[in-house]
Amino acid sequence: MNAFQRYCCMALLATAPALMAAPRAPQESLFIVAEHSPPASMKEGDEITGRETEKIRDMLGRLAIPYKIDILPWKRAYTMAQEQKNTCVYSTSRTPEREKQFKWIGPTDEAEWVFVGRADHKFQLRTLDDARSLRIGTYHGDARDDFLRARGFNVEPALNNASNPKKLLLNRIDLWAVGMRAGASIPAEFAGDKGEIIPLLTFHRVKVYLACNPSVPDTLVERMNTTLDAMRRDGTFAKLERKYAELEKKK
Repeated sequence: MNAFQRYCCMALLATAPALMAAPRAPQESLFIVAEHSPPASMKEGDEITGRETEKIRDMLGRLAIPYKIDILPWKRAYTMAQEQKNTCVYSTSRTPEREKQFKWIGPTDEAEWVFVGRADHKFQLRTLDDARSLRIGTYHGDARDDFLRARGFNVEPALNNASNPKKLLLNRIDLWAVGMRAGASIPAEFAGDKGEIIPLLTFHRVKVYLACNPSVPDTLVERMNTTLDAMRRDGTFAKLERKYAELEKKK
């Protein structure tokens, strides 16, 4: 070994401990946002909970990913995930129009898009086309609003979804486009005291996801998807769904 080679070896040996001791760069915190949409996501006192919330909390906990979570109006939450680094929004319908705007983790659940109306309605509604002449309540930034608007339906978006059942009962709209789980009933807070609002037609089915800003690294997206797959296999999803089904029955 010549003098130059000996020098290189000694330099590598001298720097090896420092390299081994160098700490990893800390994982950037994710900001997770959702709308108030029981039983999937909701705020009870100071606690943010719900069926999909618990799935996402469990997934992030298994990966030791630091995060903050908040409940916001949907339009604000959705826009933040579009524009703000390391921000994700749930439960987001995955549509062709949205595909390239986000990185997708899931699905966390499936949903039906349903037209609901007054129980005393006078019109017939057997197909999606039957709704073309009717006033349909939606809300700004919602996938159902985008879907119906793109197909030429008469949509009347509200600032928030909670306004639509009131508009329906006041006969200011004919239908309300709602996202619901298969077989679920309309939440009691919207159905009216005597069941004045009822489901009339399921017009589309989608899967919903945690949708993340494109700044979230692909490697992290892959780890989150892998962990959600493991949670489906180990029964975590089924356990949480049973838990919230029982809670709904007790209401």
